[in-house]
Amino acid sequence: IDLLDFLFCFSDILIKLAAAREKYGRDIRVFETPLAASSTPANASSSDDVADDFYEFTAEDYYRLMASKKEDKYLKTKKIRDAEDDARRAKASRVTMRVRFPDNHTVEASFHSSETIQSLVDLVSQVIARPEVPFHLYTAPPKKRMNDLSQDLYSAGFVPGAIVYFATN
Repeated sequence: IDLLDFLFCFSDILIKLAAAREKYGRDIRVFETPLAASSTPANASSSDDVADDFYEFTAEDYYRLMASKKEDKYLKTKKIRDAEDDARRAKASRVTMRVRFPDNHTVEASFHSSETIQSLVDLVSQVIARPEVPFHLYTAPPKKRMNDLSQDLYSAGFVPGAIVYFATN
């Protein structure tokens, strides 16, 4: 009987995911996230330590740093900064969002960078088993609750992708 209950529950989840995919027009992946403790290698040893001279700041490090900062040499007008921001925004059109649940399951979906956080919340409310329970999403670290649901994913800093966490109120 337990296997039969599991199959009914699993088929109900698949039906909900198919309905969400059809309604929102995006593919959804659900997977179990391994625990952080199990993801660290068990055979890690102290032989992987690096020598102390690795952390010394050398002349070569200085010149490499200065070469990377050459483009920041000149001040830019607001018009130029806005044009560069628009170019970056146009380049980053797809955002992969992962919502991690307390039971270590993760829902992954793709969004357009101009979509709002509200579209993510709508998707989450579609795929959870009990949508009537109030919930919120947050990012970490540091823990920051996502209150402004009208903000687009690009402005929220979620490009090219992000992990947000689910919590009930």
